[in-house]
Amino acid sequence: MATVNVRGGVPGQRRDGAAPETTGPVGASRALAWLLVVTGAAGVLAGWVITIDKFLLLEDPGFQPGCSLNPVVSCGNIMKSEQAAVFGFPNPMLGLVTYAVVVAVGAGLLAGARYRGWFWLGLNAGMLFGVGFCTWLMYQSLYEINSLCLWCCLAWTATLTMFWYVTAHNVRERLLPAPAGLRTFLGEFAFALPVLHVGIIGMLILTRWWDFWTS
Repeated sequence: MATVNVRGGVPGQRRDGAAPETTGPVGASRALAWLLVVTGAAGVLAGWVITIDKFLLLEDPGFQPGCSLNPVVSCGNIMKSEQAAVFGFPNPMLGLVTYAVVVAVGAGLLAGARYRGWFWLGLNAGMLFGVGFCTWLMYQSLYEINSLCLWCCLAWTATLTMFWYVTAHNVRERLLPAPAGLRTFLGEFAFALPVLHVGIIGMLILTRWWDFWTS
């Protein structure tokens, strides 16, 4: 039986009936942990394949990557573009590091790790940067380079998915301020945001090359 303090409340419970604020390390469900492992691994796989093909292309300008299927789905066009090495080295090499970190975080959660609030917010901020970078790359791919890379699409999907689920987790745990209604919504329908975001990108890809897909 819970004891009652001198003010007539239950220890650890707020007087308005809401859950107590999070002050210590915060864990996560096994579902979120597995999601981080799977999406991080997908990003590592995409980055690994693109990096290998990029170096093969540098050695042999006539090399044709396996995912260059037609004039639209052409990884080779993406890899030869200036946008493919924004920081002076192939973009997927950055992904090899960052996605591996996500896998490590997910594995830690599966092992029972709990992280401080600043860690969760830092992870969220890093993923937000990833979403912004992927969004820029999407625009460049669709409207400047005029080609699509399937491995890039896998990395984009993985990044968006992990970002929205970690954001939902941080909102539910009150690490990010949000109205109670939003916390409730994300507790029940966290999947809606990544599905909507990926769906919008899919529609942009479909409409960008509509004549090609329907010809």
